[in-house]
Amino acid sequence: MPAGSASTPGADPTAEPVWSVDPRTGERREQVGTEAAPGAVDAAVRAAHDARATLADRTVRSAFLRAVADELESARAELVAAADAETALGETRLNGELTRTCYQLRSFADTVDEGSFLDVIISHPDADATPPVPDLRRYKIPLGVVAVYSASNFPFAFSVAGGDTASAFAAGCPVVVKAHPDHPATSELTAAAVRRAAAGHQVPAGVLGLVHGFDAGVSLVRHPLVAAAGFTGSVRGGRALFDAAAARPVPIPFHGELGSLNPVLVTGAAAAERPEEIGSGLAASMTMGVGQFCVKPGLVLVPAGEPGDGLLKALGQSLADAGAGVMLDHRMRENFVAGVAERARLPHVEAPVRPGPGPDAHTVGPGFLTVPAAELARDEGAHAPLLEECFGPVTVVARYADPAEAEALLARLPGNLTATLHVSEQEADGTDGTAAGLLARLTALAGRVLVNAWPTGVAVAPAQHHGGPYPATTSTSTSVGSTAAERWLRPVAYQNTPDALLPPELRESNPLNLPRVVDGRREV
Repeated sequence: MPAGSASTPGADPTAEPVWSVDPRTGERREQVGTEAAPGAVDAAVRAAHDARATLADRTVRSAFLRAVADELESARAELVAAADAETALGETRLNGELTRTCYQLRSFADTVDEGSFLDVIISHPDADATPPVPDLRRYKIPLGVVAVYSASNFPFAFSVAGGDTASAFAAGCPVVVKAHPDHPATSELTAAAVRRAAAGHQVPAGVLGLVHGFDAGVSLVRHPLVAAAGFTGSVRGGRALFDAAAARPVPIPFHGELGSLNPVLVTGAAAAERPEEIGSGLAASMTMGVGQFCVKPGLVLVPAGEPGDGLLKALGQSLADAGAGVMLDHRMRENFVAGVAERARLPHVEAPVRPGPGPDAHTVGPGFLTVPAAELARDEGAHAPLLEECFGPVTVVARYADPAEAEALLARLPGNLTATLHVSEQEADGTDGTAAGLLARLTALAGRVLVNAWPTGVAVAPAQHHGGPYPATTSTSTSVGSTAAERWLRPVAYQNTPDALLPPELRESNPLNLPRVVDGRREV
């Protein structure tokens, strides 16, 4: 077993083994541990619950977050090697992802130190108001233990020490992670690094629990001491957990990222102005990570005829140069091959560059399908798979004859993480209002709207929003950026409370020097 896979209290020695598997061959590499029995899940949650008091100190929290980043960087070689062996994502991509993860941890440490996330608001008494205003002081406090469900496609950034965990720690919440079965060894090694950081700051090891197994994931969301959950994965799996969270005797917030088409609309003027640039850019975006990004452009609206034909020619040439790739596991590969075949058989669908099986049993080749936008817009079910996310290196190009056809198709789309608009240089100056109108239309569909760019790559920044209308996510929150910590907090207001009894964050003298709003004005 890798370091960090020591038995969890309450573990069942007769439980099913957990194996690390090489996606390039489908062969088992090593046994990592065992699937967590209900007793092991309960022990992990209770240990996390007991660690809450330590995280109450913001100074401890920020130092702990920075220490986690330091420990991950110290273990970089071992972590990247393990992740590459389990995901086939490649050392270059994985090194970049680990760097992003460490930056994210340090960014949340800065958020904790700065303090705005506590949202301190003070209203002094005003007897002349109608009705009279008492002394009111409001801020946000941690919810409690957070359950985190790791993603398959980001073994660092959306996994054990990824954005959900980092933001929960920043909010003051301990975490229990349900590891993804595609990278259990990497998960154990990452958890060990987090616990080394905890030990260096007198934070209990239970601040991060790690469990394996499908049943463990179900038990986790149902545990009475779990106060919230974060999930990144499929619509089917996420919706099942979302429903379980809502069906509890005490329902809890469930922040799930489920699925997204990430539509792209290319205007005729843009296609005429730069067909090669847009075609090659689309190919690079849809094949990034072998098409296994949650923000992969999965539906592209392109004008029929010229100049759209030139764009598709450039797309096909770029895809021919892209080559085959290995997906995260054989189940995903099989689903991709079957999903592409199902879509290609639909009426009016063509495959100028047919995606599907690669040159061997472990790879897939990229490609794209085309369909008239009018057929897709008027259809009442036959083309439904084309409006569902297909995980892997494929996109659907819908050819529209006029703006009305494009609008009719956009009206059929569900919620998305992103929506992208490609316009010409002249359209971008906004003088005729066309681009502004299209941008407003796309804004209704997504949480992040791009112009003349591609959605793959989600920057870690305070203004970032990674979320969108259902089924993109199950909440209005973001899972990336400093405001992601808000998911794990709840507001509380104190009324007419003596200063000596108030939490330090709300005392009149502001002893912690926090940013706050007093009587409707932000203090400088």
